[in-house]
Amino acid sequence: MKKTFFLLPCLLLPLVLLTACGSREAPPPEHEAEPETIELTVWGAEEDEELLQEIFTSFQSHYAGQASFHITFQPQSESNCKDALLGDLEGGADVFAFADDQVSALAAAGGLDPIEDSAAIRSASLSAAVEAASVGNDLYAYPLTADNGYFLYYNKAYFSEADIQSLEQMLDLAAQAGRLVAMDWSSAWYVYAFFGNTGLTVGLNEDGLTNYCTWNSTEGAIRGVDVAEAMLAVAASPGFASMTDQEFLAGVQNGSVIAGVSGVWNAVAVQEAWGENTGAAKLPCYTCAGRQIQMASFSGCKLIGVNAYSEHPEWAARLAEWITSEENQRLRFERRGQGPANISAANSPQVQASPAIAALLAQSEFSQLQRVGGKFWDPVSEFALNMAAGNPSGTSLQVQLDRLAESVAAR
Repeated sequence: MKKTFFLLPCLLLPLVLLTACGSREAPPPEHEAEPETIELTVWGAEEDEELLQEIFTSFQSHYAGQASFHITFQPQSESNCKDALLGDLEGGADVFAFADDQVSALAAAGGLDPIEDSAAIRSASLSAAVEAASVGNDLYAYPLTADNGYFLYYNKAYFSEADIQSLEQMLDLAAQAGRLVAMDWSSAWYVYAFFGNTGLTVGLNEDGLTNYCTWNSTEGAIRGVDVAEAMLAVAASPGFASMTDQEFLAGVQNGSVIAGVSGVWNAVAVQEAWGENTGAAKLPCYTCAGRQIQMASFSGCKLIGVNAYSEHPEWAARLAEWITSEENQRLRFERRGQGPANISAANSPQVQASPAIAALLAQSEFSQLQRVGGKFWDPVSEFALNMAAGNPSGTSLQVQLDRLAESVAAR
């Protein structure tokens, strides 16, 4: 029995194989390749993390099946992005947010490549944003916002629309109320407001790195000393305080600050603090050399760049496009109150109805793109902080301005 039991399956096996050969046998399933794993690092403002994580999720969902993504967010100041990236290009982020004044240096250092087939981006973006993202005729980054400027926030419970036309009037009213008007004189970015519409100039030389500066001029209708004296008069008012952006917002929230110079990034927090009394407008005029001077401003855009050294340049570019898409710029405005660079998003009723955006647009008539080299910042900040303190050393204003201009224009 054991022998028969063993042979029977052996005899049947050829019959089974012959039968199988007589039918169409399905081919064995092909081995499906695992999706490629794409690792991308993104740098952005710390306060943007929640928004960006949501955008990463929608990106991964949209491209599901095409690759397996591992996207890492790392907080990085947009204003210092260039220095961080150029310190280690190969180890830097694949995709990064930065202020537009850094685009020339990043392109010159090889951190950014021109964007190929940029026609669609150009046509979808505001012309000022395209200009801000370009070097010469080449587009080097993806426009994200067109709101990197500043304007006046004010509490309507203390000021009328007529009051906010004059800085001195605002300071007097704030002092009477035991409150403050704030502005950050530790930042040269804001200090430009006093010099910008005076005929005194600052900007980049043709080399794109060094500056020219005539803020110490002793000629013309308004001299550098005239501006310095006007700043000292502002600083002497009990209704004024030089405050950082964080201090300004804290003052708004605790009630000590009733007006100040800031940008759209604080729109939501100011609205929450002041409610229906929230006002926003262009900057006021200030008194200088016996005349009223409209305060100026630097303007600019936030951009998204793709590291030229990224190991996955095509996917990094797709993510940059996704972050700056019309839909996600609308989402950014809803969540963060930031003004879109995308034309359709910027023209939406919701954006047009924003008091902060309206104020920025009103101020744009008196603003210019921020185009200064790195040696602009520290000398101006040092000078302005001394003005905010009331020039305690008593050093000649002309001497200080000469030193400022020499340092800003240093090679």
